[in-house]
Amino acid sequence: MERLQAAIEKARAQRKTPPNARHASVAKRGRSETRGSASVDALWEDLPEIRLDRRDLRRGRVVTLEPNADGAAYDLLRTRLLQQAQQKGWKTIGFVSPLSGCGKSTSVANLAFSLSRQQDTSSLILDFDLRRRGLTALLGQKPRKGLVDMLKGKSHFSELGLRHAENVAFGLIDQTTKNASEILQSGKTDTVLQTLDDEYQPDLILFDLPPLMATDDNFGFLNKIDAAVIMAAAEQTTMSQIDIAERQVAELTNVMGVVLNQCRFNAGAYGQDYGYY
Repeated sequence: MERLQAAIEKARAQRKTPPNARHASVAKRGRSETRGSASVDALWEDLPEIRLDRRDLRRGRVVTLEPNADGAAYDLLRTRLLQQAQQKGWKTIGFVSPLSGCGKSTSVANLAFSLSRQQDTSSLILDFDLRRRGLTALLGQKPRKGLVDMLKGKSHFSELGLRHAENVAFGLIDQTTKNASEILQSGKTDTVLQTLDDEYQPDLILFDLPPLMATDDNFGFLNKIDAAVIMAAAEQTTMSQIDIAERQVAELTNVMGVVLNQCRFNAGAYGQDYGYY
């Protein structure tokens, strides 16, 4: 892991990529005012609660429904994400990977449930992998209405949003689409996301996005958000793939960090103290 981090830092130094300062429509306002108005709270309360099969979630590697040692790494990622978002004024954050199979949707799901225990933070979690509905399937959901129609202006988040606890809401996909790229980069999507932000006033909006090297979907959307996290899979994602992914993301938005997933190394400085819980 230390060699991976050193290689990433070396590649960054060689590139000397300047930090991206551009922010698009959803991000331009900065952080929303803290939830608290009766109308905003009512919108959250009116969202139906998501129904979850905990056994299926465990099989899908979702381990953060309650605090436990298995979910400690995701809790740490949550805290680091919140700290950096607050320091930089970032609100809209995408999760990408060079290729599929890096555990991106699994990490977003675990972060969502970990964030639900951060009671002073409200979060929207949106499945923007419109071709595959990976997060939606992982959560075992078959919604009657989904994000594709909302992004086209044909439905409202109140008709499809599903709430967990009082402070996390999911926007999921009812059916996949082949024209995901056109939808994600359209001006209509900008308008819909700005309206969603204005109405629900979340502290964070997390997007589960497609793999970078599979389609052009991300390249029309990443410049609309504040930052992106790059997910890599240990013993699967190569250093050249990470380097290319970081270059591509940095051209469009801020790179929040690179997360090494599926790592079996669990001792020493990077390990978890399972006896603590």
